[in-house]
Amino acid sequence: METTIALRLPRDAASVPLIREMLDGTLRSLGVDPQVSDDIELMLTEACSNVIKHAAPSDDYRVHAVVDDERCVIQVVDHGGGFDPRKIVDHGPGAEHGRGLQIMRALADDIRFASKGQDGAMVCLEKRLRYAPGAAGSHLMTT
Repeated sequence: METTIALRLPRDAASVPLIREMLDGTLRSLGVDPQVSDDIELMLTEACSNVIKHAAPSDDYRVHAVVDDERCVIQVVDHGGGFDPRKIVDHGPGAEHGRGLQIMRALADDIRFASKGQDGAMVCLEKRLRYAPGAAGSHLMTT
């Protein structure tokens, strides 16, 4: 079994809780371990928040999430000015801002960036899934 969520969202802070709750509801319904769900929710929040803060002049962005039996893969794509992740300065652990990429890198099992220059950027986040004992997802995903 595979579950897919694909949304085109306005580049507005109000869109972040919507996609976060949709994905979190899916993961929890399948019985994904709560710590893994929380990590995925935080990675998604950071990726979407970065788009909202930095993807000008784009008016919208897309989130595509796929959950299969082993992993969750999230792509967040914008149509803003793009960026070079190698040039992002890592802020210290006590910094109040500028830690989004650090958080995503720490929580994701794999993270990839693609920049289309002035035509936007994409971040792809992957996380291996663990299921709670007896969870619906562990049974459904293996059949």
